[in-house]
Amino acid sequence: MTKPTVSFEFFPPKSLEGSFRLWDTVHALAPLEPRFVSVTYGAGGTTRTLTRDAVGTLRQATGLDVAAHLTCVDASRAETMAIADEFAASGVKEIVALRGDPPKGTTRFTPHPEGFANSCELIGALAERGDFTIRVGAYPETHPEASCAQADIDWLKRKFDAGADEAITQFFFTAESFFRFRDACEKAGIDRPIVPGILPIENWRGARKFATSCGTRIPAWLDDAFAKAIRDDRHDLLATALATELCGDLIDGGVEQLHFYTLNRPDLTRDICHALGVVPQVQLRDVA
Repeated sequence: MTKPTVSFEFFPPKSLEGSFRLWDTVHALAPLEPRFVSVTYGAGGTTRTLTRDAVGTLRQATGLDVAAHLTCVDASRAETMAIADEFAASGVKEIVALRGDPPKGTTRFTPHPEGFANSCELIGALAERGDFTIRVGAYPETHPEASCAQADIDWLKRKFDAGADEAITQFFFTAESFFRFRDACEKAGIDRPIVPGILPIENWRGARKFATSCGTRIPAWLDDAFAKAIRDDRHDLLATALATELCGDLIDGGVEQLHFYTLNRPDLTRDICHALGVVPQVQLRDVA
């Protein structure tokens, strides 16, 4: 099996304890030499400032290539691009450009009166600046707001046409879901990289709830498998085995890059990477 290259997603800390957890996660995973690491926004852009601070700190302290999430939620065009300028000034040259989820308490995205109407407008503005590598989201299984699977593919093509360089998918539970999506994208004329997003399952109940909310198909056998694993105190063993098998199937199908949603908990992600042959190469330098 070919050893993949990997990247990791973190979320910004909201407390001192969260800061220590993020730093422990970075220290655990940085030696695996990721292509890049990304830092999310909270739902509705609630951690915009925290994301900006975390991105700058990670970039300065670790030397890793850091991709900052940037959304269209609750901000004017000028405010959004000012944040992008701050990222660039701090040495961050990679952006994950997203429409963003609706603010808490709402069910639909409503553009700011002076903001970007959608992710394509944001991507176009960032591409015009010419300073960034732009990554975008993709949905192997139909997005809850999409009319059909083809609509997701058409929208992804619009993102690439607007200037995106690479896509990262929502997580999924079967390799076939990704392969069907990849084949459909190729048929639609999409020739840019599409990187599978992998969610190590730290908590099955939470992962199941998240999957339901974002339209990810849940194979019937997964519920039974995790029920038995939890009963026998083998949850993490099962989660590691399933994710490793999924990644192995993807690699056998020609995938060369994997993106892990770490949830700032490094152990499962690290174990999966080790099982795939991605082992420590360097030690993260200590921060003075």
